[in-house]
Amino acid sequence: MINWKGLSASYRLWRRRWFYPLVSVVVALSLCLSTPMPGKALDLLPLLLQGVQVLQLSNISDRQEVDLGKQMNQELQSSEVRLSRNPELVRYVEQIGQRLAANSDRPNLPYTFQVVEDDAINAFATLGGFVYVNTGLLKTADNEAELASVLAHEIGHITGRHLVKQMQQKALASGLATAAGLDRNQAVGIGVELALNRPRSRQDEFNADQRGLKTLTRAGYAPSGMVSFMQKLLKNGSGPTFLSTHPATSDRINALKNSINSLPSNGRYGLDNNTYKANIRALVRY
Repeated sequence: MINWKGLSASYRLWRRRWFYPLVSVVVALSLCLSTPMPGKALDLLPLLLQGVQVLQLSNISDRQEVDLGKQMNQELQSSEVRLSRNPELVRYVEQIGQRLAANSDRPNLPYTFQVVEDDAINAFATLGGFVYVNTGLLKTADNEAELASVLAHEIGHITGRHLVKQMQQKALASGLATAAGLDRNQAVGIGVELALNRPRSRQDEFNADQRGLKTLTRAGYAPSGMVSFMQKLLKNGSGPTFLSTHPATSDRINALKNSINSLPSNGRYGLDNNTYKANIRALVRY
């Protein structure tokens, strides 16, 4: 038999516990929304009605960063880049990348290394451990240490959260960010645009170089690979994509040489040109 008296008492207790606090929150929101604010108004009502996820890039968590990176990866695959479906080639790059990632400043991120079918000499990174390298760059590198140096540099951008900072700056400059934060989909669009075409700041590039050099050395690779790859591209004279947006490359080379000279040890792994070229020829279409 149903105890109606007991159910009624339980309902009244639930109503007292949850109804009045809920009313208080609604009233508080109404007051906030109806009160004029100086400058840009914090318009929360449309966000509440539309269910928009708003992010504060200034204090984004690792989990949010990884989630954004995954969404950017989907956006890139659907419209911007053509990823290699060669499992052996992807596995080779992934093995090098994971060796470096384990020795980076943020080893706990779930790194993903992917190969882009593009003859341009280029590499880039987004958020949360996503790194991309073009087949054109793989063919240009003479050995595994040179390829690893590029991957380590891009990991340096991730560990330094350089793209996050640039996204925040661009959102503020474009008037897209409010006191509440930035719409998630807008953040993804800005991130993809900057990852592919971002103007490289001198400070970020030097920082990524130094972070990358430490990662490269910890992983046992020859640090000279980072210098030799940059020197090769400068001598090329064709204006490769990878360096065209990187400022003061000669200054960066000199800074790297000075840092390498001060290293307690100089690793030699990855300098076998013949083995690398044989592997790449077997995996990459020329």
